[in-house]
Amino acid sequence: MKGDGWRRPGSGVEKMDSIDYYIELAKTAEKAKLDFLFKADYLYVSPQMLGDSANFGSPDPTMIFAAIARETERIGLVTTVSTTFNPPYVVARQLQSLHWLSNGRAGWNIVTSIEGAENFSDSPMPSPQERYAKAMEFTDVVRKLWESFPQEAIVMDRESGIFSDKDKISPIHHSGEFFSVQGPLTLPAHKSGSIPLFQAGASDTGRNFASSVADAIFAAMPDLESGVELRNDLRRRAREHGRNPNAIRVLPGLYFFLGETREEAEELHEAAHANLSMERRLASLKSVLGLDLSGFTSEHRVTAEMLPDPDQPVRSRTHAELLRRYITNRQPTVEEVLARPEVVGSAHWVSVGTVEEVLNDIIERFEAGAIDGFIALPGGSEKSMELFFEKLMPQLVEKGLFRSEYAGSTLRAHLGI
Repeated sequence: MKGDGWRRPGSGVEKMDSIDYYIELAKTAEKAKLDFLFKADYLYVSPQMLGDSANFGSPDPTMIFAAIARETERIGLVTTVSTTFNPPYVVARQLQSLHWLSNGRAGWNIVTSIEGAENFSDSPMPSPQERYAKAMEFTDVVRKLWESFPQEAIVMDRESGIFSDKDKISPIHHSGEFFSVQGPLTLPAHKSGSIPLFQAGASDTGRNFASSVADAIFAAMPDLESGVELRNDLRRRAREHGRNPNAIRVLPGLYFFLGETREEAEELHEAAHANLSMERRLASLKSVLGLDLSGFTSEHRVTAEMLPDPDQPVRSRTHAELLRRYITNRQPTVEEVLARPEVVGSAHWVSVGTVEEVLNDIIERFEAGAIDGFIALPGGSEKSMELFFEKLMPQLVEKGLFRSEYAGSTLRAHLGI
């Protein structure tokens, strides 16, 4: 739907304003035995979301998944909730409620948010260090609340007349730097176990947080080399936190453009970025990295010496560090920098081509040790998505790289937790 892609006859853009569209996609994904559905969330309206961009806004993903939960049976439902702008008690309750509604299929994508402070108070956006410190305490509080009312506390003993064992339900008495929460939670844990945690931080602070708490990490890895480095580093940090490195799964976003021919796929990719003028790309680069290249020709080499102070405020420290590493290692041209995913998209791994070409790209990264799986992000058209479900996924199954049937009915089972 990006760029001019929504204008194509087969884009399906007219369906975006109905929950039926998302339910239909969920059922298609469940039929393909995917682990989970994932939806990001935005707590502000960016200018890039308006005008010629096909964007229906950002409905609350937890509400959407509550509706989808009643129409599906096995696929996981990973919602996104910010730790910067929400109270932990409310979030713990909402997530546990979704876990119950879906019968053990909820997941929590923990984000610290990079914008939106003006919608919650007059205070400026906290620094990344403060946001992650708050996220660590927030996550700890939520987990304690989930444990405060264990499922075993519900005994339902008709003979004795005891419905719940009050000795097993206890307050958490949390008093920290950011939060003071008494507890316990208002509903019991689900019998399937605790809710799996997801995180996407790729900055140094973000990696440390993710490797300490996450079951799966939404990784930003625009190229194979950055993927291998990131996965190795996260596994090392997990070990330092006393965790088994195999307990975390590195899942990059795969933004794919599939066509019957490579030419068709490249046309879809070009259309997706057709609305990004040179001015927009330069503005995006300045926002992401703080680097102004407006005075240089497209062939000019960008070197490490041109990079701004790494401590200056930027929109996304994760994307900034990826770009800094790319420029330092490659000395690319201005044109190459302005074509990077961090500038035109969100640092996702982009794969353009036929089913066989994209399949080989996936296998290459898996065999290189860069990924444990991936988040499928269809690009270009509904046909591209159909090729993914009807042709690419069956080939992954055929090669023994993906399941042919679900082995369980909960998200924890799908992830092997």
